Amino acid sequence: MLLAGKTAEVLCVGRVGVDVYPTQIGVPLEDVETFGKFLGGSAANVAVAAARHGRRTALISKTGNDPFGRFVHSKLRQLGVDDCFVGLESGSPTPVTFCEIFPPDTFPLFFYRTHTSPDLRLRADAMPVEHIAQAGVFWATLTGCSAEPSREAHFAAWKVRGRSPNTVLDLDYRPKFWPRGGAREQARAALALCTVAVGNREECQVATGESDPVRAARALLDLGVELAVVKRGPAGALAMTAEQVVDVPGQRVEVVNGLGAGDAFGGALCHGLLAGWDLERCLRFANAAGGLVAGRLECSPAMPVTAEVEAALADAADA
Repeated sequence: MLLAGKTAEVLCVGRVGVDVYPTQIGVPLEDVETFGKFLGGSAANVAVAAARHGRRTALISKTGNDPFGRFVHSKLRQLGVDDCFVGLESGSPTPVTFCEIFPPDTFPLFFYRTHTSPDLRLRADAMPVEHIAQAGVFWATLTGCSAEPSREAHFAAWKVRGRSPNTVLDLDYRPKFWPRGGAREQARAALALCTVAVGNREECQVATGESDPVRAARALLDLGVELAVVKRGPAGALAMTAEQVVDVPGQRVEVVNGLGAGDAFGGALCHGLLAGWDLERCLRFANAAGGLVAGRLECSPAMPVTAEVEAALADAADA
């Protein structure tokens, strides 16, 4: 195990699976002839992104006991993420996700999964509570609250954390996971137990009713977090605390696939928070990491290392 008896610097909980992405860009899925197979799932992507910056990282999740599940475990380890808390759920297949790629801003996803998918079968009594309590960053997603028993497991984890610093709620929202609604109610309950919120404008709208970045950030603070981060895609990102507002512009990038950019942003943000950087440096670094992945096809395997992000920031400064 990568943790080798130590606690994780970054501990993520949530979605994991297999991304099957076309290698042909601008082609409808029905006409695509060649695909690539990659590790995927938002929580897994963030974990990989943090590991690429040298952070000791682990994932809490489940896969099916099937070939795709074995692929997930192998790739997590290969990409530097400890899989000791990724269990097996017999009788429930590992989720597979397809997408179409139409740059610069159209990337529809097709989820082959159900509300009984393994990563939604986490149980409160099986959560690694000692590791959750001690992790430098605990990163969870709103999707994990979309079904039981995962919802109960997430709230149990947040109660163990006790609003410790760097208890992050990723407002990750996909309508498919909420066929009966309830996302806003669950988001608000979770925000009261977390200290950091991260989401794009649509996700902030779901959680707060506000899509304007400044109003959305204020609403997130009012709901209980200490740091609100609103991702604005090509326009950059905004972060707000009770004392400070930081707004950074986007990176110039030729977009190939925007689907992994937000997760690259998340892993880089974890790195900056743990490093004790000031808020502007954190945000610029995370924004640059997201821009790099937007220019690449894959998600998890495309996550940049620190030197790549620093080079991108230097290039932008010289432009």
